[in-house]
Amino acid sequence: MSAPAPKDPGRLQGRRPSPRRVWGDRLGTLAMLVATVLVLLPVGMILFQIAQKGLGTMSWEFLTQAMPYSYRKIGGGFFNALVGTAIMVGLATAVAVPLGVLAAIYLTEYGKKNLLATLIRFFSDVMTGVPSIFVGLFVYTAFVLPFGFGAVMGAAALAIIMLPIVVRSTEEMLKLVPRELKDASYALGAGTWQTTVRVVLPSALPGITTGVLLAVARAAGETAPLILTTLGAIEIVTKLVGAPISALPLAIFDGARSPFAAGQERAWAGALELLLIVLVFTLLARVAASRSRISR
Repeated sequence: MSAPAPKDPGRLQGRRPSPRRVWGDRLGTLAMLVATVLVLLPVGMILFQIAQKGLGTMSWEFLTQAMPYSYRKIGGGFFNALVGTAIMVGLATAVAVPLGVLAAIYLTEYGKKNLLATLIRFFSDVMTGVPSIFVGLFVYTAFVLPFGFGAVMGAAALAIIMLPIVVRSTEEMLKLVPRELKDASYALGAGTWQTTVRVVLPSALPGITTGVLLAVARAAGETAPLILTTLGAIEIVTKLVGAPISALPLAIFDGARSPFAAGQERAWAGALELLLIVLVFTLLARVAASRSRISR
């Protein structure tokens, strides 16, 4: 039996909440605002400090010239480091993204809850939280000792860091594809692979793009594994194996620990440049995520 209707609905709707609930709501809102300010305050201070000290050195010369051979020399830039970052992140993306997407497809469409799928999920979760210096040590032992420093070794370390992020984010996006779309594809006679390629992946593409961009942003800012795999270089290097190569995080690290003011100023400008690159990738990820919500 349904509950009896109130005798006077208008009277119940017009009742004001008790003062206790009003003050509880206000205190909860105030606590959330204070917590938000406490979180944003150090972030804002870091951004202000980087912008204040980096803008003075940031120039067209800085963006287009390589580092000088002396840390005390004024001028020059991090173009060599920018080229190295682009090469290594590009190689890592070319390896990690296809493997990560294929692994996620296997987890959602084929493996689901079998033993292999469980192991892949477990190791993906573990690798997401492993400190990046351990990845650098592994690549150093497995590849750098027999073959020497190089862009491929740095890209291998970055790919290992990116892979679990791509796998887990892609798997979650594939799970969000409505089951009705898959059933309609199967009803038309399509197989599992055809449904995955023509229905599931296009529907989840904005979300997959978001995860990929976040993984790229993470790889672009890594320093510890590159110290052990690429070593760093002052000149512009395009050789992939057998020659040390620089990257923006490495150049920032070397400049920041330099005792000379010129080197420290270039480090601040490099930090601003890297911050802007990561910000661009993050904004692109947000745009892709918003498109994903609109499409759903």
